[in-house]
Amino acid sequence: MTTAFKIDFVSDVSCPWCVIGLKALDQALANVKADITAEIHFQPFELNPHMADEGQDITEHITQKYGISAEQANANRENIRQRGAEVGFKFATASEPGGGRSRVYNTFDAHRLLHWAETVNLAKQKALKEALFSSYFTDGQSPASHEVLLRLAGQVGLDEVQAQAVLSSDQFADAVRAQEQFYTGLGIRSVPAVIINDRHLISGGQPVEVFEQALRQIAAQTA
Repeated sequence: MTTAFKIDFVSDVSCPWCVIGLKALDQALANVKADITAEIHFQPFELNPHMADEGQDITEHITQKYGISAEQANANRENIRQRGAEVGFKFATASEPGGGRSRVYNTFDAHRLLHWAETVNLAKQKALKEALFSSYFTDGQSPASHEVLLRLAGQVGLDEVQAQAVLSSDQFADAVRAQEQFYTGLGIRSVPAVIINDRHLISGGQPVEVFEQALRQIAAQTA
């Protein structure tokens, strides 16, 4: 008999640890698939809700936000690249085609599109989330760009006409803000935050084995 989980994955599309966390969670779920199934819902969180559409240079942003040096920021990015490689995700460097992520952007419209995608099909919401991660972190494209968002929606099999209607209006804006407030109201201040069955919280971009152990422990408690 398998245990079924509902997982709320609270994250931002411009959060590198969220990519690492999702990839590790996916691998952990694959390891426990004989005993555990999961339905993943992607929930919105904005790391920089007041960021202008044109964005900000990433090194400038990180050094200002966290009070660290450019050298420390570069070292942190290298650590992230290595952790990404461990779970099969490529974070491009500035010298590679596409340039990697060189700016931080506003992600609110990406969250609106993801919210809409969830109403269409959960699998397509996940595919869109993954496409957004790759577009930004590997190809250096802006998640604030409607052109980019529409292209990615089409790539994962979502209706581009409907996606355009969402982006050209304020559809789902109130719903996304309500969800953001709900999760911050629970005390979530950093992401990823992985919430299982509305009760169990796993914080951060944990290694595969940490997610797997937590999943098995929660399944045992549920049984």
